[in-house]
Amino acid sequence: MTNHTPRVFSGVKPSGGLQLGNYLGAIKRFVDMQGQDYEAIFCVVDLHAITVWQDPKELKDATREVTAGYLASGIDPAQSVLFNQSQVPAHAELAWLFNCVARVGWMNRMTQFKDKAGKNAEKVSLGLYAYPALMAADILLYHATHVPVGEDQKQHVELTRDIAAKFNHDYGAEGFFPLPEPIIEGPATRVMNLRDGSKKMSKSGESDMERINMTDDADTIAKKFKKARTDPEPLPDTLEGLKGRPEARNLVDIYAGLSETTPEAVITEFAGAGWGTFKPALADLAVAKLGPISEEMARLMNDKAEIDRVLAQGAERAEAIAQPILDQTYDIMGFLRSRRG
Repeated sequence: MTNHTPRVFSGVKPSGGLQLGNYLGAIKRFVDMQGQDYEAIFCVVDLHAITVWQDPKELKDATREVTAGYLASGIDPAQSVLFNQSQVPAHAELAWLFNCVARVGWMNRMTQFKDKAGKNAEKVSLGLYAYPALMAADILLYHATHVPVGEDQKQHVELTRDIAAKFNHDYGAEGFFPLPEPIIEGPATRVMNLRDGSKKMSKSGESDMERINMTDDADTIAKKFKKARTDPEPLPDTLEGLKGRPEARNLVDIYAGLSETTPEAVITEFAGAGWGTFKPALADLAVAKLGPISEEMARLMNDKAEIDRVLAQGAERAEAIAQPILDQTYDIMGFLRSRRG
């Protein structure tokens, strides 16, 4: 087995604006992993965004907004590679090669496609169906060994491992592609809707009150948490007592995620407290943590040239890692590369 450099890859899709779920479930975790024992590569996955139609001007703005969110949250482009996916063509190239390695039966088992396509599966784009192969390409293009993801993406990392294993086996290239490990950890890797604890917090929800946007100012953040749906019961003295109380559990998880503690510790601190005590405390915590990020995002969004400069430098660094791996892949598969540089 080839010894691969420990390397992290993950990305956030630029569609519809960043919200608290993106921060706690992804970006904050990326910041925490930065500077640890592996190389870190973080991406704005704009090719994934177009699996559903995007307004071209809004796609540019959304790509910059996600980048601003990364930077405002603490991603350091000197420590981590930060770029937008479409600027490294090798992503799309390797995705096609993997379309020819992955099996239709594997894609048919992807539960997220069924959830997103719903009853209109015949009318959605081929990209929405095939995008797990692009996600596998994103990861394996850098020989990434670890992928921080939410629970809902774990199946796609497992598919990535299947594609890597099949490629290595079919082409007699044992160990060429690593079998990456999903990293699913933390109290709020799946943040739920503030008005309905059975639904994931989403950028596309009907009401703005059901989510915390990373661009919300302090007053808006406080107001949304104070108006979040709860039940009449006070907080219990054990986590077990939150069973069957999805809205209550969600707010406890969010508090734990923002305060970098555990849901158990939050319950211990607030056991027996009513929502009149807990919600203002959560609002104050959220304002303290998220307020400076939204302010810095606003500053960055007024300096688009700086954002573009960061992305351009990151794309060059990403391509320097990706291109040799793509070239080796072409060689392994037997392509005649007459224009070899």
